[in-house]
Amino acid sequence: MSHDSTAAPETAARKLSGRRRKEIVAVLLFSGGPIFESSIPLSVFGIDRQDAGVPRYRLLVCAGEEGPLRTTGGLELTAPHGLEAISRAGTVVVPAWRSITAPPPDDALDALRRAHEEGARIVGLCTGAFVLAAAGLLDGRPATTHWMYAPTLAKRYPSVHVDPRELFVDDGDVLTSAGTAAGIDLCLHIVRTDHGNEAAGALARRLVVPPRRSGGQERYLDRSLPEEIGADPLAEVVAWALEHLHEQFDVETLAARAYMSRRTFDRRFRSLTGSAPLQWLITQRVLQAQRLLETSDYSVDEVAGRCGFRSPVALRGHFRRQLGSSPAAYRAAYRARRPQGDRPADTEPPLPGPGQPGPPMGLAGSAPVGHGPAVLHPDRDSGVPMQSRRTAAGAVGLLPGPRSGN
Repeated sequence: MSHDSTAAPETAARKLSGRRRKEIVAVLLFSGGPIFESSIPLSVFGIDRQDAGVPRYRLLVCAGEEGPLRTTGGLELTAPHGLEAISRAGTVVVPAWRSITAPPPDDALDALRRAHEEGARIVGLCTGAFVLAAAGLLDGRPATTHWMYAPTLAKRYPSVHVDPRELFVDDGDVLTSAGTAAGIDLCLHIVRTDHGNEAAGALARRLVVPPRRSGGQERYLDRSLPEEIGADPLAEVVAWALEHLHEQFDVETLAARAYMSRRTFDRRFRSLTGSAPLQWLITQRVLQAQRLLETSDYSVDEVAGRCGFRSPVALRGHFRRQLGSSPAAYRAAYRARRPQGDRPADTEPPLPGPGQPGPPMGLAGSAPVGHGPAVLHPDRDSGVPMQSRRTAAGAVGLLPGPRSGN
């Protein structure tokens, strides 16, 4: 699934400067970047496939810093252009950044800002979003990155509306994608935007990939909190909450267990996780409901009670807002795709009912990664507004809430 907000007036694309050309794509490479992500825009925009009906782009590979550029496996690359070549490009792609904790070079950030001011389309693939954020180009905008790095992006750049569920986000003149293969999805989207479905379909056939992928990153999410919470005093309260999701309690209960006022607890929790505690708690209850819908025959009403929701109506509302599907539709789609007889309920201990203690689940608070088939969201494209989905916390608990006016 992608989010396309090109119609939003505050992000309307600037007019392209006269010295820039729409057909010229500059790819900005840095030392230490992974070679797979780096190669995606080189392959999409750098190979002449006019014989297959794909309009040609002109590719400029630019070094974002002094070379040689070392990449995966110790390979050394020499880019034919420097930052000065970006001044000709109508699209600038940053396919990856070497470290989510290291600041990008100032010269590269200045070049990106200039390109954006002159109307160029700026694209960040995977960790390339960190470079765009460091340049200030994602301030006040929706964006995505690899789900594993999304909490760090949200925490470091709180003005960015990070959504770890999307494969890519098109916000008009600034676009970002999730990790690795999602870069292909975004590059195909760019070709589709520039030249239509037929050209994008022809390119997809050449690349032997689907022209459009449905769903988002939810099926790949590691449903855990940031690692650093383990050393924080709040970790004990979080662990208690995860072990008692089948009980009805609220954030005031958690604050009392932490011996803090509600205001102090909210501030400490948000600074630690990037999410408000109420958002996080609702998200964990929905994740627990997902697991029960997949592994048990409990009715939706029973699932609601076993996940601490005060009513089935509350479960249905939060479930749809967070996952874009009703609980019943989610279960039906999950079972339709699962082979008959291949259900884990017989191999796992039963989950607790209301008022019964639950097994310790650690900080993950959900089924292990790789448990069962890919998570399905049958109604992901059923018209649930992006703004509504953005207001629910992501599965790693970090969305800062909707952007006004979008």
